[in-house]
Amino acid sequence: MPRSVNSVAKRARRKKVIKQAKGYFGRRKNVWTVAKNAVDKAMQYSYRDRRNKKRTFRALWITRINAGAREHGLSYSQFMGKLRANDIELNRKVLADLAMNNPEAFKAVVEKIK
Repeated sequence: MPRSVNSVAKRARRKKVIKQAKGYFGRRKNVWTVAKNAVDKAMQYSYRDRRNKKRTFRALWITRINAGAREHGLSYSQFMGKLRANDIELNRKVLADLAMNNPEAFKAVVEKIK
């Protein structure tokens, strides 16, 4: 008796991977073995970088707050310490946005804590 193979499922699995590889360069987009490896690696990168994105944005916010605080004669750590001491609960994302796009509002926050 011949062995039974499920070609329908195999084809669907391969089509799914080839579809995910759309836009890749060269054989990575249409050769099954190459595309499978490329898509697997891309998924690993996307999983890792969804976590790294949070770190990257926090570092960006801290840099922007530091630049804004130094314009008013404070370092980042002094600024954040005084915010805590004065019970002002603005997160880094909001503070960075103020420092970047609304300097007069950021200045008002600095004046409030000095």
